Formats: sequence, C-alpha cells, structure tokens
Amino acid sequence: MTVQRRTNPVSDCPLTAALAAAGGKWKLIIIYWLAEGPKHFAGLREQMSSISQKVLTEQLRELIADEIVHREQTGAAPTPVIYSLTDYGRSLLPLVETVRLWGRGHIERFEGASPP
Repeated sequence: MTVQRRTNPVSDCPLTAALAAAGGKWKLIIIYWLAEGPKHFAGLREQMSSISQKVLTEQLRELIADEIVHREQTGAAPTPVIYSLTDYGRSLLPLVETVRLWGRGHIERFEGASPP
C-alpha cells in the first residue's frame, strides 16, 4: 500500500500543521486507544463504537500518511491488519494526556451546573 504524504494546508503555520495531523473529532481518540498497544481494525471499532467504518478507515489513512500510525498486514488479503503508533506517533501522547485532563476538568466544571 503506497501512501502519499499529505501537505500542510497553510504553509508555515505550526498550529494548522498540528491540527491537520491530529485534529478533528477522532484522531486523538484513535491515538489514545493505540497507546494501549497494537490493535486490529475491529478492535478499534469496538473501542470506538460510534465511529463508522468509513470514517475510521479515512482517519487511519491520514494518520498513516502523516507517519503517526503504522499499518502492518499480517498476511495475504483478507488477513487482518494491525495498527500501532510509530515512535513519531508516541510523541503525541503528552498532548493526548493534556487534552484528556483538560476535558475531564471541563466536564466536571459543568456537571450539575444550571443552564444559563
């Protein structure tokens, strides 16, 4: 499987580059689950039951293109494929943890609060 490198949509903007690589609704969640260890596609779908197969496939392809996720075919098709974080992908784990902690605090801030 040949993967074409994705380009940064806004040149010389580090925030745009970061958000293109790891932003969106699902990418940090995929990275979070792969941090536990390599998973088959079905294992990721099980962890992320509200993501469609199509969207998970698209997100994984983008993460592979950005060299954040490694895709390993375990044999001839249709043999299962295993996904894992690359070393480069592991460099995102402190960011994932920071966002997770912030999200936990955000949830707690508004739990039990009366609507405006």
